[in-house]
Amino acid sequence: MTMVLSANPGFPRVGAKRELKKAQEAYWAGTIPLEELNKVGAELRARHWELQKAAGIDHIPSNDFTMYDHVLSTCAMTGAVPERYEWRGGKVDLDTFFAMARGNKKTGAMEMTKWFDTNYHYIVPEFSAGQKFSWACDKMARHYEEAKGLGIQTRPVLLGPVSFLLLGKMKDGGDALSLLDALLPVYEEVLARLKSLGADWVQMDEPCFVLDQAEPARAALKKTYERLSKVAPKIMIATYFDALEENLGAVFGLPVAGVHIDLVRAPQQLDAAIKAAGNDKVLSLGVIDGRNIWRADLSAALKPVEKAVAALGAERVIVAPSCSLLHTPVDLDNETALDAELKSWMAFAKQKLAEVAALAAAANGKKDAAAFEASDKAAASRKTSPRIHNKAVQERWSKVTPEMLKRQHPFATRVQAQRKALGLPLFPTTTIGSFPQTPEIRQHRADFKKKAITEAAYNDFLKKEIANCVKIQEEIGLDVFVHGEAERNDMVEYFGEQLDGYVFTKFGWVQSYGSRCVKPPVIFGDISRPRAMTVDWSVYAQSLTNKPMKGMLTGPVTILQWSFVRDDQPRSVTAGQLALALRDEVLDLEKAGIKVIQIDEPAVREGLPL
Repeated sequence: MTMVLSANPGFPRVGAKRELKKAQEAYWAGTIPLEELNKVGAELRARHWELQKAAGIDHIPSNDFTMYDHVLSTCAMTGAVPERYEWRGGKVDLDTFFAMARGNKKTGAMEMTKWFDTNYHYIVPEFSAGQKFSWACDKMARHYEEAKGLGIQTRPVLLGPVSFLLLGKMKDGGDALSLLDALLPVYEEVLARLKSLGADWVQMDEPCFVLDQAEPARAALKKTYERLSKVAPKIMIATYFDALEENLGAVFGLPVAGVHIDLVRAPQQLDAAIKAAGNDKVLSLGVIDGRNIWRADLSAALKPVEKAVAALGAERVIVAPSCSLLHTPVDLDNETALDAELKSWMAFAKQKLAEVAALAAAANGKKDAAAFEASDKAAASRKTSPRIHNKAVQERWSKVTPEMLKRQHPFATRVQAQRKALGLPLFPTTTIGSFPQTPEIRQHRADFKKKAITEAAYNDFLKKEIANCVKIQEEIGLDVFVHGEAERNDMVEYFGEQLDGYVFTKFGWVQSYGSRCVKPPVIFGDISRPRAMTVDWSVYAQSLTNKPMKGMLTGPVTILQWSFVRDDQPRSVTAGQLALALRDEVLDLEKAGIKVIQIDEPAVREGLPL
């Protein structure tokens, strides 16, 4: 019997309780040996494979696990190690791998940048003219065999060679695609090895083809897979984060067995993809959101699956998350303190796998009535819950006019008034904002949260820290002061804790880079500011000096980008609600006599189109 299958493009690496982070940092500190670090990695891989098997996933990934970053792992696999790390060939060992990521006593780390528009960071490959490549890390083969030893057949995941080159930088400013001929033999060797070990499928991630690409990149893609398809297991080309658009024909025209598309970010590409799949290609449908923490509306998600099955047949359709679950926390079951109603609206990686399996079963005529009923109930609840929908906030947003989005006066007029009010020198000096969060500050915050000290004692401590910051700036002779933000644990969480419409998890950790994990706050409902958030601290700091004291706010776009955002209304509306709340804070700071206000927006680029 032909059936719709289920797949997972990738699973979180760090562990439900950040086990990998703790082991990495212990190894770097020299408190555990390499064997112990490797043991933790093996335990996590086994646990995650078993979890996916238990969920009923047919295509379980391997080689999605890495000790730091999957792009860096591809550098290791291909021997793309910059000369300054003094690698002499052979296998790239873990200490060389970590030196590339973090630097060592002799040299600095490789560059790090954002992975598309996510909050994950990858290590940027460094290439040069005449770059030599060699198979220098066999992790993908070892992990495949490791899973096989547990009785689990996996689909190894590799970053595709064309995206690998496009994501890197040429040291001399040349064209990285010129290195393709030198790189492909390594991939041919790796894929042939995986095939010989018994791999039926391999997933080749080529996410760069959701970006605008010129003809040379498409030609490189064609050349690559014409060669690799001759030696590899069945190839699934995985794309995610956006639509293929003008690259759709090039990707579906490749001599590969299947293509994965993101139908969460780009549902509009389904019809074109079905048509482009022709008579033989398998179509993997990313219908479960791999980047957010909301429970899927299974009834809605089933519709594109049924449409594809009707057009292509069950044997040519796979159900999957939209992208790797790297961007979601591991297991909602650990959130024992989370409000029950809010929890019923959420799904972490483990729960998303259950949703994928439920959709595949339903497409095969084995609908889990209880799962769909629970999903329908959650979807209906979110549409009507007064905890989500605040009429006052919605009415206020509806009254925002185009005129309100424009400044009343041009910059030339404003700057004259500002110069007159502040009396600053021609080139005033200031700092960007926060002073270091010292161990003492962190300890006092922890003690206050544990109720080991009173609020009054905590506030007295913070006032002393602020006074010290002011004193330092007076001594240096700065012109515009900051209060140091000792009271803030995080530039987004601090505001989220004081806004209605936010909730916080205990184990909602996701990897940002290496061992760095973040726990994004969750925007579940309409946003409002019940009271002033920063005014008291800014006013106190201003009372200590005659110099202008800056009010310090995180901007609405950054708060949006660094949170898990509700998916039941346009992001623009949520951003607008955040902007209105922060507008109120700006006005309160002005009324309190704060004459300079800084609004931080480090995440603006992440919110722009790919």
